[in-house]
Amino acid sequence: MISESSLEKLKILAGAAKYDVSCASSGTKRSNVAGGIGNSAAWGICHSFTEDGRCISLMKIMLSNYCIYDCAYCINRKSNDIPRTSFTPDEVANLTIEFYRRNYIEGLFLSSGVLRSPDHTMEQLIGVAKKLRTEHRYFGYIHLKTIPGASPQLIAEAGRWADRLSVNIEIPSENNLKLLAPDKDFRSVLEPMKIISTGILEAKEERKHHRNAPSFSPAGQSTQLIIGATNDTDQTILKLSSALYLRRDLKRVYYSGYIPVNSYDSRLPALSAPPLRREHRLYQADWLLRFYGFRSDEIVNAENPNLDLELDPKVSWALRNPHLFPVDINKADPLMLLRVPGMGTHSVQLILMARQHNRLNSSHLKKMGVVMKRARYFITCNELRSQNIQDLKPEIVRQLLLEKKPVGNDGAVQLKLFHAVMPALKQ
Repeated sequence: MISESSLEKLKILAGAAKYDVSCASSGTKRSNVAGGIGNSAAWGICHSFTEDGRCISLMKIMLSNYCIYDCAYCINRKSNDIPRTSFTPDEVANLTIEFYRRNYIEGLFLSSGVLRSPDHTMEQLIGVAKKLRTEHRYFGYIHLKTIPGASPQLIAEAGRWADRLSVNIEIPSENNLKLLAPDKDFRSVLEPMKIISTGILEAKEERKHHRNAPSFSPAGQSTQLIIGATNDTDQTILKLSSALYLRRDLKRVYYSGYIPVNSYDSRLPALSAPPLRREHRLYQADWLLRFYGFRSDEIVNAENPNLDLELDPKVSWALRNPHLFPVDINKADPLMLLRVPGMGTHSVQLILMARQHNRLNSSHLKKMGVVMKRARYFITCNELRSQNIQDLKPEIVRQLLLEKKPVGNDGAVQLKLFHAVMPALKQ
C-alpha cells in the first residue's frame, strides 16, 4: 500500500522534477532472473514513443527539493518560498515497486536537490538504486542524477546499480554559470563525466574477457543545457556538445528552453515563454552532429553564430554552400548524400542499394522517403528537370522553401518570387 504521506510528497517532488529533461531511451537491456521483477528493454524507458509505437513511462521524481544552492534559474533554489519535502530511500524504492506492479511505470528517473553536501545526497540516491536491485530484485531501468562535486568513489558505486547516469552542466559557458550559480563550476561537472566515461570503457573491456563481469552504467551518460537563460550563442552551445560527444562519449545532450520561473531575479532575461523554436533547431543540429557527419563549425561559426529559426540547420548549411550543389543522386558518395536537405539516413541507405541496379529518378526518391519539396533544389538525377540552386540562387531557394504552398516546376508562385528577387540580385 502507498501511504497518504508518500502520495503528498509525490505530488510535490514529481512536480519539482519536471524541469529536468535529461532522460530518454535507455539503450540497455537488463534481463530478469528467477525471483526478480521487471525488465529494462533495449529500446529504453522514457516518456516517449518507441519505434513500435508504444508509449514508455517512467517515474520521474526528486528525492528532495531542499537545496543548499541558490541557482538563479532553478525553481528549487534555497531562497524560493515553496513547499519543501524529502523522500527516504525506502519510500522511493517502495513507490517504484508499487507503481511497477500496477503497471503505471516501467522505470525510474531519480534526481535531487543538494542536501547537506554532494556526497550525502549521492549516498541517498545510491541507496535507492541499491535497495531496488538487492532487496526488491528489481531489474528494470534506473536513471540516476549524479551530483556535481560528489566523490569519485560514490560516482563509481552509482554506476554499478544504475542503467544510466547524468550530470547536468545546465549553463553552456563557465562565466555565465558562475554568474547564475555561484556555488558551481565546470570542473565539478566535467570531472564526474570523466569518471563515468572511464568506468563505462573499463567495464566494456572487462566484459570482453569475462562474460559475467559487472556492468557500469550500461546505457551511458547524458547531460542537459538550459537554452536562453544567458547570452550564450548557439555556436558556444554546439561547440560544447560536440566536445562532450567526442571526449566523454555522451549518449545524449539535452537542450531545455529556459522557463522563466524566477522572474524577480535581475540576472535572468525577461522572457514571456521558453524559446521552444530555438530548442527545436538545436536538437536538429545535434542530430547532424551525431548521425550526419557534420562538425559544429559547419553548422554555426563566427559569421553565423546562431541557428536560423526559420529553416532547419541542414537547409541553412546548404544555402551557405551552393558551390557543393546540385548533387548527382546516382553518383554522389554517401557522406554528400547525407548533406542533401530532405534526405535522412534511411533514405540514403535505400538510394545506395537501389542505384547498384538502376538509375534513379524522382519517382524512386519519393518512394524511398526523400522530401522532394526540399531536396529538388539540391539534386540532379535521371530525369529531374526542376531548377536547382545554381539556376535560382540561394536567395530565391530560401524564399521558395519558406513558402507554405507547394510550388510546381513552372508554377506561378516560383515565377513571382523569381521576378521579385531578381532586382535585388542585379544590384
